[in-house]
Amino acid sequence: MNSSYNRSMQFLSISRRRVDAFPPEAFTPELIAQEGQRVKELYAAGTVRQIWKRGDTPGAAILWEAVSEAAVSEAISSLPIFQAGMLEIAVLLPLEPYAGFGPAK
Repeated sequence: MNSSYNRSMQFLSISRRRVDAFPPEAFTPELIAQEGQRVKELYAAGTVRQIWKRGDTPGAAILWEAVSEAAVSEAISSLPIFQAGMLEIAVLLPLEPYAGFGPAK
């Protein structure tokens, strides 16, 4: 069997908080703390590789590492703000290595 089937891939998600549908007070300190804790757990597990707050709107850009897009979707589904329906995933895309850094052919 080809071992590449078990290799991790990287994915980029871009999310936004649904501030149009939920008032600011819905994003309680407790909910934000739970979200932060879950992201820390996913980071410690190696699933979240990097995370940035969006500068244009409340939300995040996250670099994930997983064996499949389904595994990333499962991790996203474990986020408390997503579970509450208060987070929208605008983009989830697989990433491939940039060929320009590879060996010359």
